[in-house]
Amino acid sequence: MRFWTTTATALVVAGPACAQDVAIKPLIEARTRYEHLDQAEFANAADAVTIRVRAGAEVSRGHWIALGEAQGNLAVVGDYYDGLHGVANRPTIGDPENVAIYRAQLQYRSAPLTVTAGRQRITLDDERFVGGAQIRNNAQTFDAVRTEIVPVQGVKLDLTYAWDVRTIWGTEGRGARQRGVGGHNVFANLGAATPLGTLTGFAYLVDQDEAEVQGFRLSNQTYGVRLAGSRALAPQIKLRYQLSWARQSDYHHNPTHYQADYWLADAALDVRGWTLNTGYEVLGADGGQALTSFQTPLGSVFKFQGWADKLTTTPPNGVRDFYAGGGYGWKKLGRIDALALQAVWHRYQSDRLNQHYGDEWNLLATAKLRKTQLSVRYARYEADRFATDTSRFWLQMDWAY
Repeated sequence: MRFWTTTATALVVAGPACAQDVAIKPLIEARTRYEHLDQAEFANAADAVTIRVRAGAEVSRGHWIALGEAQGNLAVVGDYYDGLHGVANRPTIGDPENVAIYRAQLQYRSAPLTVTAGRQRITLDDERFVGGAQIRNNAQTFDAVRTEIVPVQGVKLDLTYAWDVRTIWGTEGRGARQRGVGGHNVFANLGAATPLGTLTGFAYLVDQDEAEVQGFRLSNQTYGVRLAGSRALAPQIKLRYQLSWARQSDYHHNPTHYQADYWLADAALDVRGWTLNTGYEVLGADGGQALTSFQTPLGSVFKFQGWADKLTTTPPNGVRDFYAGGGYGWKKLGRIDALALQAVWHRYQSDRLNQHYGDEWNLLATAKLRKTQLSVRYARYEADRFATDTSRFWLQMDWAY
């Protein structure tokens, strides 16, 4: 109800802008994907062929932009447990069938100020703490009011109040996998350009105010700083880097008291089409109890710590992830507009007790042809002291108007 009240109020306020011309932009995109998941603890592998379609429109008039977009996900081949339906005798692929409103927002946009109200997609920095979870077909959105202010050139203040998180589980979500998780979430982000890159201070107050979602134990407050920049070393040679630190503790109704730190050091070298990358990421632990390690329930977790999805919830003893990889990209290859190959290796350790969790390989090939992108992705996790051996394969086609 709060979502629709906010949106309706914003539409009324937009009335005086009607003296200008109206521009309408259609929004259409489609995804077809085959996903195969084989985990050692299941006798049967999971196979999913899904089709996801999003359609809507963006209507703009002067500084005002109204956007509405619906999405539907259909399982053509459903030999998998989607987290909600059927028997969990196969590995979980989190793409339940769903038809829902994906975005419904009103935005005021000017040079120094942008305000967005309604159901919207929010991605902050590298999406480690707040993101859209775009790898899943239903993705993640927020019922929120977001204000972005640029008071002077090179400085940006980004403030969001979100009262509901619309999850990847869709309209039939329930239990620990709710369709929406209510709460008083606040995301504050202040960035400034420096000679070394963009320096950002942030405060993320995550309120998972649903007892069925881990008994409120995913509610946390995180404060930190991040530096991200790049530097040209020579013609066609560029160094990119990220450094980040944060401290997290319990928040609001969370009954467990804890503190845990986060560290990230990442560097990539671009050399004439080649990219070499290495990094070290730590999600710290406190005393070793469940959900007292550093958690990121609103982040786009698939982008971090491997694609096998073994560490989406940080283990009680935390995670230390050392990774290294490389790739090569062609800007034009015959009729193909862009082609890229990538390989990354991860070694996972615990933050306390010096446990070796396992190792993982990630392989990716993407090709873009006009409005269509094809991708082939593979992940192989070899377990030692955590979880079980897992293989995952994707064949995906995305098209956007």
